[in-house]
Amino acid sequence: MSAGDVRSDGVMERVEAELFSDGGNDAVVRMPGRWFPGVLVQGHSLHILRSDIAEVVESCERGDLDEARHSAGLLLAHLDALPARYEAALGEHGIPRPY
Repeated sequence: MSAGDVRSDGVMERVEAELFSDGGNDAVVRMPGRWFPGVLVQGHSLHILRSDIAEVVESCERGDLDEARHSAGLLLAHLDALPARYEAALGEHGIPRPY
């Protein structure tokens, strides 16, 4: 193990993962020991997602339901793209969906 690897006990560990889509910000990958792939969301994308949800909550707290509805619609469209990408990648590799 090199100095750059991390394990679950806090020490980094290098592993091989299977890539089912292009890398991108939401790559479909399967980690060792898992039956099904998952979607790897980059840190900045996760931060944006959290910010978008906070915007919906803040709009609701202000009572601005039109803005909340608009923000929630954009958020849903973004989230809908993730399972679509996931399902396309699984289909391209002949893997059934886990749901």
